[in-house]
Amino acid sequence: MSSAYLLVSHGSRDPRPEVAMQQLAKLVAEKLQISEKFVGIACLEVSPEPLHLQIQNFAQNAVLLGCRHLKIVPIFLLAGVHVMTDIPAEVALAKQTIGEDITIDLQPYLGSHPDLQRFFQQQINTIKADAGILLAHGSRRPGSQQPVETMAANLGLVTAYWSVAPTLESRVQELVSFGKQAIAILPYFLFSGGITDAIAQAVDELKLQFPGVNFYLAPPLGASDELAILIEDLIHP
Repeated sequence: MSSAYLLVSHGSRDPRPEVAMQQLAKLVAEKLQISEKFVGIACLEVSPEPLHLQIQNFAQNAVLLGCRHLKIVPIFLLAGVHVMTDIPAEVALAKQTIGEDITIDLQPYLGSHPDLQRFFQQQINTIKADAGILLAHGSRRPGSQQPVETMAANLGLVTAYWSVAPTLESRVQELVSFGKQAIAILPYFLFSGGITDAIAQAVDELKLQFPGVNFYLAPPLGASDELAILIEDLIHP
């Protein structure tokens, strides 16, 4: 093998995202038809080591396996500060100490793939609702929400954000005021975790607040063959 691949996620104290990342790495290896040892995972936060050391360690192991090229793929949906600033800075630190035995290239982040929209279209096709909300985490970085806004518009949905306005509750209130009685909520999140648990709790509270409205909460994207194919496309455009 001449190349190895490192999938970088945010990281969580909840074990479920890491399990999902391990499953995703396995699926990516299958799509690339390579051994699982050539596809690794790392996280930006909640790790004993900073990301640049995780990259260095994986790169050194890749060199021992005969690799001369390491491609790093940010498994993030939004171009927030982590994607635009933090990860590039950590990659730059890793490059300073890794030497010339292997080159390191940072690939586009997952959320930049144009076909990501079809995942949500498939969810919409299975839900009977007269309105839908695409619910993302949100970021205060100017312009970072635009891909979500564009996708929502293409899908005929409105947007809401977990950490910034407009909130889920405010969007629901707005839709109910327009007479909507069946509302689908599509989380723009990769894996189950603490936030998706909190979203489910918030939806339960909305059901009590609006007893005449039917709510449909879709699952997060999850590790799947389809997601692995998108990552393969980012690696080999």
